[in-house]
Amino acid sequence: MARLRKKACVALFLFTLFVFGTMMGLRTLKPSDGFSDLAPGLDLLPMIGGKMDRRSVSQEAISTPGQVRTKVVLSNSGPEGIIFYDVHIFYSVWYGNPSMDGKYIHWDHVLVPHWDPKIAASYPKGRHMPPEDIGSSFYPELGPYSSRDPDVLESHMEQIGAAAAGVLVLSWYPPGLADDNGEPIEDLVPAVLDAAHRHNLKVAFHLQPYRGRSDQSVHDNIKYIIDRYGDHGAFYKFTSSMGKVLPLFYIYDSYLTPPENWSDLLHPTGSHSLRDTPYDGVFIALIVEERHKHDILAGGFDGMYTYFASNGFSFGSSHQNWKAVKAFCDENNLLFIPSAGPGYIDTAVRPWNNHNTRNRVNGRYYETALQAALNVRPEIVTITSFNEWHEGTQIERAVPKKTVTRLYLDYHPHQSDHYLELTRRWAEQFNKEKETWLM
Repeated sequence: MARLRKKACVALFLFTLFVFGTMMGLRTLKPSDGFSDLAPGLDLLPMIGGKMDRRSVSQEAISTPGQVRTKVVLSNSGPEGIIFYDVHIFYSVWYGNPSMDGKYIHWDHVLVPHWDPKIAASYPKGRHMPPEDIGSSFYPELGPYSSRDPDVLESHMEQIGAAAAGVLVLSWYPPGLADDNGEPIEDLVPAVLDAAHRHNLKVAFHLQPYRGRSDQSVHDNIKYIIDRYGDHGAFYKFTSSMGKVLPLFYIYDSYLTPPENWSDLLHPTGSHSLRDTPYDGVFIALIVEERHKHDILAGGFDGMYTYFASNGFSFGSSHQNWKAVKAFCDENNLLFIPSAGPGYIDTAVRPWNNHNTRNRVNGRYYETALQAALNVRPEIVTITSFNEWHEGTQIERAVPKKTVTRLYLDYHPHQSDHYLELTRRWAEQFNKEKETWLM
């Protein structure tokens, strides 16, 4: 009998130890490094104290005392009917094909030679020959489309809505100007705005570099955009903590212009300042090198974004640096807008750039980038990109394709809308967490 009691006591002790160990183990669990398909609904972030200085809101934002929520319930913007105006996605309309444009544009992208002639000699030259051979490592579900095709625009707006991104950030050149491989596209802006408006989306402008761009020419560009499109229902405006409702502009390669020149445009006392005029706005500069954060502050910008989807490619695009950059922005009342991308591969147009390729790992790379963005508690996050096919950062639907000479990458084992669904899932989690940050 004593032996049985002893065994019972040992068993009870071991069971108690197991329960205690289990409880302690559960207490020490941390959120996963990504948005795991195996753990839906997991609370992804520990709560960290902090205070936001600015809030981005839509026309139908839901407000409660001390809090502004940036979501709106819709009937035609994806399976759950919600989009978020604090999720911005980069969007290009530079594509063309013979049926709409008389020729292929951008799908026939040239193979860019390396700047070192010795290295360039080791790689192929020429350009792509659509429709079987396009300037991308992936193949779009819509084929080598034209951005002028109304059906394509409609499909794009549906896909962006399905991803729950509320603001598309349109790559923009002044009238008559274009990138090195394309044609002028400014005349497409009204169609993009109209299509976005039909889907309750907003449009912000991504000012691209062009020959002769300066602070003075950007002054003229801003006036042109606001005069021409500022009253459109889809024109995106940002509401600051001071209650100002202003257009928001991203300025790509802003570091090409010295900060003292930008200050003439963006400081209240500048020689041709936009501040406190009908053309004032929220101006976001690109941070590439670490020193750029000081130049951006000196230039009078309102914030900075990182754009590049290749983690480690630059100081700004390296996830490990985002916490420090966010701290700098908080100290100086600047917006920090990190850019998350699903992967990167541009060897279809830069065959020598394999070292910057970032494999998608079936969505894991994207989830890691999204988690890194969420960790710094930003007010806005940008997605690079919806349809930058040349650099393989697109979340637009892609399909498997094999030709005689090429085997394209695809999203298998997932479906063509995998990255749209990932974006939606993350956007919902972002806003769920954000509501607690703003309380």
